[in-house]
This record gives sequence, structure tokens and C-alpha cells, in this order.
Amino acid sequence: MARKQQEIEDRKGLDFERLITELSSEFINVSPAKVDQEITNALSRIGTFMSVDRIFIFRFNWEKTEFSISHLWEAEGIQKDHVVRGVIVREHFPWLADNLLSGKDILISDSEELSGTEETRIEYDYCRQMGIQSFLILPVEVEDSPLCAIGLDSIRTKRMWTEEVINRLRLLGEVFSSAIVRQHAEMERQETYAEIKDLKEKLESERDYLQEEIALEHSYQNIIGRSDALKYLLYRVEQVAATDSTVLILGETGTGKELVARAIHSNSLRKHHSLVKVNCATLPAALIESELFGHEKGAFTGAMTQKAGRFELANNTTLFLDEIGELPLELQAKLLRAIEEGEFERLGGSKTIKVNVRIIAATNRNLEKEMQEGRFREDLWYRLNVYPVTVPPLRDRKEDIPLLVSQFVNRHSRQLGKSIEKIPVKVIETLQGYSWPGNVRELKHLIERAVIISSGPTLRLADSLRDTPNEAAVREKDDLKPMVEMEREYVLRVLDKVGWKIEGKSGAAEILDMNPGTLRSRMKKLGIRKAKGG
Repeated sequence: MARKQQEIEDRKGLDFERLITELSSEFINVSPAKVDQEITNALSRIGTFMSVDRIFIFRFNWEKTEFSISHLWEAEGIQKDHVVRGVIVREHFPWLADNLLSGKDILISDSEELSGTEETRIEYDYCRQMGIQSFLILPVEVEDSPLCAIGLDSIRTKRMWTEEVINRLRLLGEVFSSAIVRQHAEMERQETYAEIKDLKEKLESERDYLQEEIALEHSYQNIIGRSDALKYLLYRVEQVAATDSTVLILGETGTGKELVARAIHSNSLRKHHSLVKVNCATLPAALIESELFGHEKGAFTGAMTQKAGRFELANNTTLFLDEIGELPLELQAKLLRAIEEGEFERLGGSKTIKVNVRIIAATNRNLEKEMQEGRFREDLWYRLNVYPVTVPPLRDRKEDIPLLVSQFVNRHSRQLGKSIEKIPVKVIETLQGYSWPGNVRELKHLIERAVIISSGPTLRLADSLRDTPNEAAVREKDDLKPMVEMEREYVLRVLDKVGWKIEGKSGAAEILDMNPGTLRSRMKKLGIRKAKGG
């Protein structure tokens, strides 16, 4: 009989070894997302194998201050445990919690053992309520600290918890704890990845915000910077782009007036047609009329064929008249008629040609002064000056210099096959300390020379930048600006002084003697926006 019993025990031992081997193999390959489901499935197999009524796992928090039921299996016909998954055990069973958190095994073969002391009264009452006769709970440690605990309840019979049962249960706990550790590591990795992703998205959103501030609602990829002066320019561009109004772009040489003209056109209703450009300063006076209005065959010596002019080519699109201040006085009347009436005759022809052309003109001259001195027609000046836009000189937007330098270095490095990776702070400070009489064009050429002479990864300047007395005087004096720009600068100055407080005592509205609502409306019209995070 004893031999028979031993054979049964040996067979059960082998069966358990096979179960452990199977579970270990399965949990090695299980994905972290499926760990919880696989543990629940395994508990069912273990509970059935060990003939227990309930088997469960407690999960400790990572600070080892509390724990809760994470997995639970109950045999058929057993009263369901009302302490459900996720419930903090300490709040229900303080004696149990204190022992497990201190790493002690709990072996209760008869629940009556708990009836003798006040500290175990809650656990005893629970066993009586649920009919638990015996229970066993073993903490599972990882790196000398409890990670989880695995437990059994026996309800239908009392159980003596032999060393063999304890060892088997502890071994199962170790299989589960390994899976839990891998799951936790994956969760941490995913959380770290999520944090990195959130940070990246935040940085990208900040970058997008800056780009939005630069470009407002449209895309002006070739206009680089984020200074207030540039933002205001682009605000003005955006206001007029979708209209057919004539635009006069004012600004010093090299400021990028053509880029502004292209930005207006590319965001207009005529953007699906090419911008047509005429540089009035580069053509001989004798050819400008032919270039603008075309000519008939034989109109002049060398006119061997009929030729369409730029006005004709610009029908239904935009005509950019660059350096309009250089246009000869005798042609200005014909230009005025073409702009006002949308019609003209080719040189040497009599047929009237009608066109639908939007005009953008640009000049670095003071056309009002030219008009007063008789070099520019007054009526043409007023016809062109429908919507003036002033491109700020580089000395008024020095905060844009680092962005411009980076762009030019990258562009010229690619063209010249070089790898310039560092732009010293001293170089930027030097560039920002210069008055830039040639503006962005001068900066671009200077950076190209610097890239050419730089033999290593660090940018070196080829030029020694010094302002001449005349340039220094230009830098110090206040340029004459349109009233709307002066108003905008003053409002910005007041807002900065009061910390962008609009209403209330000592607010911007009070200082400016304006209704707060009127001030907000005026700020919107002037394109004044508080910087993000400011």
C-alpha cells in the first residue's frame, strides 16, 4: 500500500515537473502584452493539478508599500471571493499585508489558528465568512525585495502544507515573477518611448508654432526669420495676398523685395500661373517699352518678328515691376494707362490689347522725393501706392541673423562639397554687431566666402567687418517709416513695458487711453501677437 502511494506521489511529481517545464517554456516566449492572460490560464491549470479551490497572485507596487490582487482563479462551485482584482489588500487584511510586505511566508493549515489574537481577527472573520479552512501565501522576491506573492485557498478540506507543496508553489511563483519583471521592463521601455515621443511632439509643435509665427497662415519657405519686424511684414503680405490690389514694396537694396513679391503671388488667387518679372534697372531705356508692351514686326531696326511684351504674358497673373523707380519718365504715362485701364498697344502697332494683370512694384528709391523732384509722375505714384509694404533692413532684424547664417552655411556647404558643422558664438556676435548696408544679400555673399575659406568643420569669417562712419550714422538714425509701422512699434513698446497686461490699472489700454476692446481690435489689425510661452 505504501509502495502504491509512493508511486502515485512519484507520478504526480513527474507530472508537476512537466507542467513547470511547459510553463517555463511558454512564459519565456510570451509577449509582455499577453503576460496577464497567460498567468490567468496557468493558474487554472495549477489549481486543477494541485486540487485547490482558489489560487491567486498579489502584485506589490514598486515601492513595496502595498499590494493588490492581480490574478485569481476559483474552482467550479466555490463561493466567489468578494475581494476583487485591484483592491488594495492592506485596507482589508492589515495583518496579512504586514507579514507579506516584510517577506514572511504565511502557512495556515487550520483557519482556527487565527482566532486567538486581536491582530488576526479580521482575517479570521473573513475565513469564517468565505468558508476557508486552510490557506498558503508565499512572497516571491527579486533582488531581495518582494515582487509578488502566490497563494492557495482550500475550502472543501483542511490541508497540511508540506514542504513539497511549498517548494512547488514557490517555483511557480518564480516562473510568474520572471514574466512580470519582463513585462515591467517592457512597460518602462514603452513609457520611456512615450515620454520621448511626447517630448518630440512637443518640440515639433513648438517648432511648428515658430514656423507658424513666421509664415502666419501660409508658407513662405524662402523668407527666413522670426523677428517682430519680419512677422509684421508677413502679416501685411498675408492681408493683401488674396486680393488683386496693387502692392508697392519698399526697402533698401538687398533686403529681399523679390522674395516678398513672390510670397504675395504664391498665396494669391493667381498662383497657378507663373509670376512675370521685369527689372526696370537692367534694361536699356530704348528696350524697356518693347519689353513691357511688346512690338510689331518692323517697329524698329532689328524688330524682325512680332513680340509679345511682359504685360501680355502676364494676362491673368501677376507682373512684378522691380526697380520701378528707374523707369524713364516718358514711359510712365503708358504704364499708368496699362495699370489703370488694363489696355495698351504694342510698339509700332495700333491694335489695343486688353489684359487682366495684377501689379506688384518694388523700389529702393524714395519715390515721394523722386516725385517732388520731377523724376516720377505723381499720378503713377498714387496709383502704385495702393498698399505699401516696407521690407525691414537687416540691421532692424538682427535676431534673424543666426537663422539666416545657418541657412546660407547649409546651402553653400552642399554646393561646395564641404561639411561645416559649427558656427562659433563669436562669429554670430560679430555678424550681429555689423550694420549690413547691403542687407541680406551682403550677408549671403559674406557667408559664401566664409564657407570657401573654412577648411575644417568650423565656420571662419573671411572678412573683417567694420562700419564706416557713414554706415554707423545710418545705423544710429531712425529711418522714416509709414505711420502704421510707427504705431505698431509704439503699441509693442507699451505692451512690453506693462508685461502684456491689457486691462485694468496701469494696463496698456489705460496708458494708450483706449478701450480694451478697441486695443485688442487694433492689435489684431496691426498683427501684434504675444509670443508663445511669453
